[in-house]
Parts: sequence; structure tokens; C-alpha cells
Amino acid sequence: MRALEISNRELLAFMSEATNFAAEYWASLEERPSYPSTSGSETARLFDRPWSGEGRGSKVLDDVRVIAEHVRPCTGRFFGYVAGSGEPVGAVGDFLTSVFNQNTTSWRSAPAAITIERAVIGWLAEAIGCGGFAGSLCGGGSMANLMGLAIAREKALAANEEGARPGVVYASEQVHMSIPKAIALLGLGRSNLRLIPVDADFRLRTDALEAAIASDRKFGNTPVAIVASVGAVATGAIDPLRQIAEIAKSEGIWLHVDGAFGVLAALAVPEKFEGLNLADSISLDAHKWLYQPIDCGCLLYRDRDAARKTFSHSGDYVRVFNQDPGEAFAFFEESIELSRRFRALKLWLSLQYHGREAYREAISRDLLHAQLLADAVRARPELELLAPVPLSAVCFRHRVKSNEAILQRVIARGRVYLSNASINGHFALRACFVNHRTEPANVYEIVSEVIAAADELNA
Repeated sequence: MRALEISNRELLAFMSEATNFAAEYWASLEERPSYPSTSGSETARLFDRPWSGEGRGSKVLDDVRVIAEHVRPCTGRFFGYVAGSGEPVGAVGDFLTSVFNQNTTSWRSAPAAITIERAVIGWLAEAIGCGGFAGSLCGGGSMANLMGLAIAREKALAANEEGARPGVVYASEQVHMSIPKAIALLGLGRSNLRLIPVDADFRLRTDALEAAIASDRKFGNTPVAIVASVGAVATGAIDPLRQIAEIAKSEGIWLHVDGAFGVLAALAVPEKFEGLNLADSISLDAHKWLYQPIDCGCLLYRDRDAARKTFSHSGDYVRVFNQDPGEAFAFFEESIELSRRFRALKLWLSLQYHGREAYREAISRDLLHAQLLADAVRARPELELLAPVPLSAVCFRHRVKSNEAILQRVIARGRVYLSNASINGHFALRACFVNHRTEPANVYEIVSEVIAAADELNA
């Protein structure tokens, strides 16, 4: 047998054992702590080892069982960050994606994969009220934001005379950290990011936006893009999309919506997203509110020609000779990546397996869970809600005890996992609901665990 080959019998046995482990792991999730009890030295001792000369065969699955005790489990009691729950049908799709091993770059490289991704992009655009937008799947919101702003930069600078000053990007002071990173990578310089003040609901103030644009124009600076947050990472705030879109249109500025956290909630509450269809580009993460396994981000855009002018730098070795419109299509002409995983398969399978209504219901439940927690916090005199709850992030604190110490105790207790945020200078406990496994009992457990952790600080 040649190197790296494995017999069909061995492979079936190996796959069967791995599949049984996966099913048992998913079944055991709610029995597991919300975060593993481990340390850097312990994981190094277990997994930082030389690459052995001889293979271990199926015994490598013994490592997988150990790894399972040192990963963050996707239980219904994990409320940190904006972390989706890894829906199992999508995980099966990820496995089949690796089986097919397609480079989803051009139609001639991966005919079915290209067609399926374009179809899924259409589903996503239509689901959020932006039917007709084109786009592509990518690693996550950070890459989608980078690509969206790259298109905006090329379009803005092409419209200005040579020698124009560097472009300026406008975003709320609540903007996600991927935006300043994208601006730096695009060579615009972080000093050209204008952080616009927010109102009492943590939404970008349009009067301050207009003033900032007027000031830049006065000094000869080139406005490149406005970034509207749809689900600011700390609070879930939704910037006033229609008003921002009107400013962007009157000023001739690209409007990019960072919707990595919140925009897929348009499936359940479309009324919260009025004006979204006026954006020029939109980022979203299916591995958040469509519960897909990481990674599965997406950039949608209105103007396909603008994307092609930004990313079409193809060499002769990838030139497509077949001029049939369907067969000539290439994602590398409209996005950064050349080597591209067949990310659409897990979405294709998962969305069809469960159906649109199931996803609408799951997102609605997450939104309800956030309101249940907000009400439970309001009902406890020792707790205080620190921000409105427009989507599924809830920021609160204990009025008396050290919230930093409380958070450490909550995580150590292992029942629920919370993250933190800074709200008006206060250290906030933060719970975010993007988890199809969460039940109402898990929501109320957040409050009881915070109270118990606070009581332990006196012991």
C-alpha cells in the first residue's frame, strides 16, 4: 500500500468511531461545564509534542477524547461574546466539504460548489430584505468588513483627482475592532477613522456624522465610507440606517453595514432594519445567527462591477476561456481569496434540512431570552441594567460588589459563561444569546449564578 493510503475497511471503522464520538459529545453537552477547567501549562503538557516518525493509526482518536475536555463546549449555557452554537447538520456539511475537497474559486474548478454558493448568497440577501445583492462567503465578519471597505476605497479614490488627500472612514465610537484593523490594512491610516459620538441608546448620532463630513470636506479630505453598526458588539445597538443612508446618498459616500452580529435577526424582526436595503455593502456571519460551525462569514454588495474593479487582478494561468455566462464566473474576480473552501455546502444542507421557519423561530427565541434576562435583572434590586436591549446582548452589573470578581467566580463555578463590556465607564457583565440550545431555565440561571458568585465574595 502506498504512503498515506488507508483501506476502505479501516476507513469505515475509523469514521464510525469518530461519528459515534461526535454523537456522544453532542448528547453530553448540557452535562459539561460552560467552560473547561484547564490551564496553559496543562494543555501544553497534553498537546505540545514532537511530530512522531511512526503513525498511531486510529489511536489518534484517543487524543480527540482528551481534547474534548479542554475545549469550550457549545452548551446552551454559554453566553460569551457573539458565539454561535455549531448546528450539527452544518457540521456534517463541513465533513462532506472536506470529502469533496473543492477549491471554490471558478466554475471550471468546482462547478456545483460555485453554483451552490451563488444560490446561498441569494438566499441570505433575500432573507434580510436585500434581494438582488451579489456577494461571497468568507472566513468571518473581519474579512467581510475588510473587503467591503476595500471596494469603498477604490470607488472613492477613483472618483477623485490625483493628489487627493487620504480617504476618511466614519463609524460610531461603538464600532467593532475589525474596522480600525481594516483601515490600517488598507493603508488609509487609523488617524483617518472618525469615531462619531453615540446617543443614549448607543446609536451613531447623525448630526455629529454630518458635522464630521463637512469638516473633512472643508479641509480637502476625501470621504471614503460610512460604517453603520447593526448589532454593536457590546450592546447590540442598531445605528439609524435610513437616516445614515440618506446622508451617504446626498454626500456620495459608500455605506457599509457591519451586520456580523445582528443583521440576520432581520429574519425574525425585519421592522428593526428599515433602510438596510439602501446600503452599498453588508457583512454578516452565518456562524453567529444561523448557528453554523465556524467559519462562515459573508459580504453582500449592490454593485458587482465595483467589486470586480477592486479584486480583478487575474493572471493568464487562471483566465477563463469558456464565455458561457454561468461557466465563466469566478469568485476570485470579486473577492480577496483565491483558494476558497466550499463553505456553502454546510449552509445549503442546514438551511434546507431545517427550513426557513425553524431559523426564524430560533432567532426569535434568542431575542425573547434576552428580554427575559433584562426583566430578571430589573427584578433584582442588587442588579442594574446598563444599556437597552435592542437585540440579544444584555449588559448589567451588581450595584455593590466587584463585577470583575463576580465574573471570575461565575466562570470558575462552571454553570454559565458570561463575558464583559465597558458601558459608560462601568465594568459590565454581558450575556449574548445566539444559541439554538438555550432554554428559559438557562436564562434565569444567569441571575442565580451571579447572585451566588456575589455571595461567595463575602465568604
